[in-house]
Amino acid sequence: MKIYYYHTRPIASALKEWKEHTHPGHILYGLTHFPKNGIDPVLHPYKHFTSRWKLMWYNLHAILRCKENYDVVYGTSYRGLELLIFLRALGLFRKPIAVWHHQAVPQSKGWLKNLLSRLFYKGIDCMFFFSKALIDDSLKTGKVKEKDMYLIHWGADLDFYDRMRNEAKDKEFISTGKENRDLATLLQAFSHTGLEFDLYTSPANGDQKYEEITNRFQGKNNIHIHIVEGIIPYQLALEVARSKVVVISCLNYPYTVGLTTLVEALALGLPIISTRNTKFEMNLELEQAGMLVDYGDVAGWEKALQYLHDHPDIIRKSKFPQNPKRSVRFSGKRTKRSVQKRKARNTQKAETKVL
Repeated sequence: MKIYYYHTRPIASALKEWKEHTHPGHILYGLTHFPKNGIDPVLHPYKHFTSRWKLMWYNLHAILRCKENYDVVYGTSYRGLELLIFLRALGLFRKPIAVWHHQAVPQSKGWLKNLLSRLFYKGIDCMFFFSKALIDDSLKTGKVKEKDMYLIHWGADLDFYDRMRNEAKDKEFISTGKENRDLATLLQAFSHTGLEFDLYTSPANGDQKYEEITNRFQGKNNIHIHIVEGIIPYQLALEVARSKVVVISCLNYPYTVGLTTLVEALALGLPIISTRNTKFEMNLELEQAGMLVDYGDVAGWEKALQYLHDHPDIIRKSKFPQNPKRSVRFSGKRTKRSVQKRKARNTQKAETKVL
């Protein structure tokens, strides 16, 4: 089988770095496993564009002019493939299209947007999701069919991370995420606690001007801010490996925000404090791998950070004691109502089992 492989990043250089153990393989979405499974990839000629329209036209032109006889177009995202997908929906492109869908299929406002959206998803033959919750949300739109959606659990390239697991831990808390991060909440919490924190992020992400937020905390001696340009997975992974705790503070977006950081931390065997993202496939607290804090909860973050700082034995073992009330303990709200809701859910589960 031969596939046309599309990625939103430069692939040839990333594949070369993977062979040299300086790039994690899971970021390539199966590319490193294709040959041993009888799949021959045709690599898309990557080119960077700031304009979305220029990107779509370039990709369409490159794919239509490809002289290789491939069986399917496989994309790590649909971003940049929109025009090709519409051609597929209209029957003008004959090859099947399979893509990774990082968010749930969206609801559309207005009849015209809804019509165009339905046509668009008609042009995708197969979609892969990181979370069952995203599949369930997508089905509610009525635009897609369950038989065309697949849940794929994203595991880390352990060979890549095993080479750095024995790095000396000279940092305490670290955050390396760039996409939809709640830096304001996180930096406030570290500002109040005075605990040592290293933040690696980009100047901005879409409409979010991270540098404007970080500039307000430049005078804090315990907060070390590193503005990173470009894609440097190996260097960032090394910084994470040299840290004791990984923190993931995200804004409330309906997808698996922070998953890349989560997967990396688990591969390195590091304890995690994360925003309570219900789109994740795993529950950190139930798996005894970390703590969860509500969105925008500065007080909850402060308590979680201080707890880990005061319990180095947990950091050393990277395993948390089972405690069903931890989610209440590390919430700054800690309302009676939240406890009652949790009890109600547990009662409902018990009744379901009996039935």
